[in-house]
Amino acid sequence: MNEEATEHQDAPPADTNGAAAAAWPTNGAEWQRVSPSYAWADLGLNMLLVLAVAAALVIVAVVGGSDVPPIPYIVLPTVIALLLVNALLAFRRVRAIGYILREDDLLFRRGILFERVIAVPYGRLQLVDVTRGPLLRALGLATLKFVTASAATGVHLPGLRFDEAEQLRDRLVELAETRRSGL
Repeated sequence: MNEEATEHQDAPPADTNGAAAAAWPTNGAEWQRVSPSYAWADLGLNMLLVLAVAAALVIVAVVGGSDVPPIPYIVLPTVIALLLVNALLAFRRVRAIGYILREDDLLFRRGILFERVIAVPYGRLQLVDVTRGPLLRALGLATLKFVTASAATGVHLPGLRFDEAEQLRDRLVELAETRRSGL
């Protein structure tokens, strides 16, 4: 395989539990899920965005007075409504995130309507990084970031419990060292 990470955008439909259909070769392994607590972090960030847009609407209305055209009064509430719908989907979006450690690669997927499945070959992994922002740290979670030889590949596995992220990082580094492919 010449690519560092293979992205499959024509992914098979997911079943009602969000598990990938049998068309993906998973060697009998089941999708590992991220922590449900990550939905609260996702929801919190979405709500901060909603508050920022609402504050912008208030500032435009107060500062602009009667000189403000009616467009912000139509566009900004519409944007706020869309952001609220996005926030409501946080729990479903987090349930759709999963990964499988296969024999030769890590299979990662996310997405509700447009499912994205990425296969990252172990031999192409150059860096596996565990990051934690203040919100994730407060929830005991972390994000696992993968860097491969391809500049276009940016795989992030968010919402893992911190100890699970460290164990997965160590396992992936071990697998990458045994399967280096001429880098």
